[in-house]
Amino acid sequence: MTDAMTRRTNERILLAHGGGGLLMKELVELIVGRLGASGAGPLQDSATLPVDRGRVAFTTDSFVTSPLFFPGGDIGRLAVCGTVNDLAMSGAKPAWLSLSFILEEGFLFEDLERVLDSIAAAAREADVAIVTGDTKVVERGKADGLFINTSGVGIVPPGVELSSAKARPGDAVLLNGPVGAHGLAILSRREGIDFGSELESDCAPLSLLTVPLLERFTTVRAMRDATRGGLASILNEIAADSGVCLRLDERTIPVPEAVRRACELMGYDPLHIANEGKFVAVVGREEADGALAFMRSHPLGAAAAIVGEVTERPAGTVVLRTLFGGERVVDVPYGDILPRIC
Repeated sequence: MTDAMTRRTNERILLAHGGGGLLMKELVELIVGRLGASGAGPLQDSATLPVDRGRVAFTTDSFVTSPLFFPGGDIGRLAVCGTVNDLAMSGAKPAWLSLSFILEEGFLFEDLERVLDSIAAAAREADVAIVTGDTKVVERGKADGLFINTSGVGIVPPGVELSSAKARPGDAVLLNGPVGAHGLAILSRREGIDFGSELESDCAPLSLLTVPLLERFTTVRAMRDATRGGLASILNEIAADSGVCLRLDERTIPVPEAVRRACELMGYDPLHIANEGKFVAVVGREEADGALAFMRSHPLGAAAAIVGEVTERPAGTVVLRTLFGGERVVDVPYGDILPRIC
């Protein structure tokens, strides 16, 4: 029986699809074929990867987002971009990904194919190869449809040494664009809340911007992507790790009007909302204007801004100059105000 015949007979995933027999073989062939694998040689339990020069960056992540499909993306695009972005923040050029699927009994083949097509498109966009993976099927009610685990490998070029402990007084803090859309797009679709305009996730492979940025500018000290906990969390991590103060100006932080209105409605701080296509770069003052101009020349940084500077004191804190001229400390969220956003 072919995979097409199987899907016509069984439109949903069965426990037998994870049992190691014919149905599992057909499921794996569907996944590999849908992802556009090269098919060179038999499938193995691991991949052998050539590394010529530089250092290897390695990361792993899991994606349990709810809902699986949302404005601007889905769990498949999120899995690729999230893993690519973690590698990019270490200064690496992402090269290879693994994907492991935990499928719930009863999951629709139609939705699986939709996710696989999204993964394949995102991998092509990010210029990464999916080289190995795994598939498990669990009983109905045990996995909420689909969970995805990833690992990623990238190559860090010689001379690139990024760390959240390297920010220095006088450095500039750059942000590549507007914040808050991803978390609120998930919330809007999950809870059926109409914020008055269609918010879309900013999910994107940031390596398309960070790799050429690092090739041109040598004083990039640190980069972090503002995912769970939003901009506030990553800025506080840099301030604590470097023992410095990050001073922000609220007037320069790009917050879309739809995000601002939604946060006012829900009582959220836009700086606490998760993103999937936004990052902060701490750059030496002498290169900040050039780095900003370069970021603005790229689609992923068209609305980039210098949002603050690094000072000595009060060490380990993030201070925001508000629209009204006062100052407040930007705290890390106590918990996850928007769970299951990645």
